[in-house]
Amino acid sequence: MNLRPTGLHRRKDMAEILPFRALRFNPEIVGKLESVVTQPYDKISPEMQARYYAASPFNIVRVIRGLEEPVDSAENNVYTRAAETLGDWIQSRALVSEGEPALYRYDQEGRWPRGARAVMRRRGFIALVRLEDYSAGIVFPHEETFSGPKADRLELLKATHAHFGQIFVLYSDPEGTIEAALDKDSPATERPWERASDEYGTVHSVWRIQDSSAIESIVEKMRAKKLVIADGHHRYETALAFRGFWRSQHGDDPRADYAMMTFVRMETDCLTILPTHRVLHSLRDFDWEIALAGAREFFEWTPATREGGDWRGRFLNALAELGRMRPALGVYGGSERLGWLALKPAIPLQRLLPDLPPSLARLDTVLLHRLLIERVLAISREAVREEKNLRYVREPDLAFEEVDRGRAQVAFLMNPTPVKEVWGNALAGHVLPQKSTDFYPKLLSGLTAYWLDNPAGI
Repeated sequence: MNLRPTGLHRRKDMAEILPFRALRFNPEIVGKLESVVTQPYDKISPEMQARYYAASPFNIVRVIRGLEEPVDSAENNVYTRAAETLGDWIQSRALVSEGEPALYRYDQEGRWPRGARAVMRRRGFIALVRLEDYSAGIVFPHEETFSGPKADRLELLKATHAHFGQIFVLYSDPEGTIEAALDKDSPATERPWERASDEYGTVHSVWRIQDSSAIESIVEKMRAKKLVIADGHHRYETALAFRGFWRSQHGDDPRADYAMMTFVRMETDCLTILPTHRVLHSLRDFDWEIALAGAREFFEWTPATREGGDWRGRFLNALAELGRMRPALGVYGGSERLGWLALKPAIPLQRLLPDLPPSLARLDTVLLHRLLIERVLAISREAVREEKNLRYVREPDLAFEEVDRGRAQVAFLMNPTPVKEVWGNALAGHVLPQKSTDFYPKLLSGLTAYWLDNPAGI
């Protein structure tokens, strides 16, 4: 089965999706799948890393986020050990390759946000996609990236020649024709090819689709789609950099022209974005009253109180309600220094932020970074990129606790960015600040891998 478009009909402005021979864990060797898969590498804390190491000698963390050692050198380090581990697992058949190229339906089922009553099921599929520069107008980023993670991932890719994590991509399909095709060709009543539960209670199931007509139908439907990266900007940009490196070493060999992605319909009801909160620390001469006075130039201030039980829950619920009416932020400086900042209705954003389109200028994260962090607190964009005075946290309780324990001077609590705002700004070529979105649940690492050195081919 050869689905690679020829020069006669492959258009440069269209997405090229390919089935592939996935590398996957062999349950006869590694045992239960949940003992060897992980959250994405950038969500793995030191505590999670230790837990994954203890879970199995075959856990994928040993490849994607291995332990550093005091004696590490150019010849022996996390990257060389990752390559050795990968080779050992392939040789021992702990990792095995599919015999024929396939697409892989990927369902996630659970209650999210965590604690929700209704069970959600999100459906996507895993495939290779031809890498394109952003300027080609096929793949679109939605937020800025950091340089550090890309350098780290590039070294791992150079060492292993394999993609282990998923790049999470959105496509638009209002009628749901692709999801319907996935369900037809891999019905939920059939036993999944792989299934694992993660530590947050989400069940991940994968079905293999090898029917050539089904694959051709899905590939053809995807050709005209625009693709917006939801999660995995660093992985995508690393893959672009690796493509250039590979070409310098191997010429026209096309294996590095592709990366592994999971495609999810933008219109699904099961797309959840969690907010990423900001905690600021090590600010010289920080004064709460002076900072609050500066913020009031742009925002209306409403103080809150810590009285009564579950004051944090009430605080966040009120922030969500306020955010439905206009851009709003929660602010916590410890003790009774807490409240909400809501953008003044008549604020002249076009004059204040002339370099930004209106669709971007009114987003909470943009206002926080441009008006408060840069103007009021005088923290440079370079300092933000390098995280000199800023940390990002997912859990609101942690943001409060960082201030209470003296590890931060102020915390900004955020509402989630709407999916439509992400999609619209991305297609218009506008990127949000770093960590503006946190799509949930995450796609597991280790379910499938794209191994460039697979002797059977792509």
